[in-house]
Amino acid sequence: MSSPRPIFESLSDTARWVAMYRALESDRPDAHFHDPYARLLAGEQGEEMARKLPGFRFGSWPMVVRTCLFDELVLRCVEREGADLVLNLAAGLDTRPYRLPLPPTLNWVEVDLPEILDYKDAKLRNEKPHCRREAVRLDLKDVPARRELFKRLSEASKKGVALSEGLLVYLAPQVVGALAEDLHDQKMLRWWIIDLASPVLLKRLQRTYGSSLAGAQARMQFAPEEGTEFFRQHGWREAEFRSTWEESYRLKRQMPFAWLFRLLAHLAPPGRREMFRKMGAIVLLERID
Repeated sequence: MSSPRPIFESLSDTARWVAMYRALESDRPDAHFHDPYARLLAGEQGEEMARKLPGFRFGSWPMVVRTCLFDELVLRCVEREGADLVLNLAAGLDTRPYRLPLPPTLNWVEVDLPEILDYKDAKLRNEKPHCRREAVRLDLKDVPARRELFKRLSEASKKGVALSEGLLVYLAPQVVGALAEDLHDQKMLRWWIIDLASPVLLKRLQRTYGSSLAGAQARMQFAPEEGTEFFRQHGWREAEFRSTWEESYRLKRQMPFAWLFRLLAHLAPPGRREMFRKMGAIVLLERID
């Protein structure tokens, strides 16, 4: 008797996982965003994850909050701050060039492994993005290749923003630091939007998803004790910290039993309350010149 197929067979499968969350949010009558491509991209494997992945439903609220905050910060950098380049690292099955109201003059560059971008391009071959979209098939672990790409983009842009949604948590701290320095070397990159976990949250994520991710040889590991201060030594400082916990109340996408955790946090000493607030966040970093 054959053994069941692992839920995650490669790191690229996590992109289907995230797409499924976008599909489920898009189905809601009170949806914060509508991604008409999410279910197509999630495919049967995404549907299977929704049925079988331990903790899938519990993971919905932070994914929705994360998507909303990345949307808001991207649009701010483009519309208010005048960014002419969005560099999306490990873009996965992100569809923002197709679903956000972006100017046609914007250059949106997606970087990811060939298999994931080939899959996405095939699925969306009849769709037209709102802006100029370039898909770069590249393994970000290939340092010379990524530096060459960053240099090329820097020469063609005046003001850019980098995104790394759902990427850093899978990288070792020294790898994150090196990536941060490579991005900082491009003077036209003014901002970097990231999601960040605390060590407490990391342990919970490892307990919930660690065994499922093992099939993809993926391990959640980046959650610096010093929080956003980690990035200062690599050329970036915190410009805005958006707590996933706090934003979930604004967006009415709280975790199950949030009222109980909120009560416990209210009764806890200030340090404990701050720990709750900083467990997970979306952060806008700005370059230090």
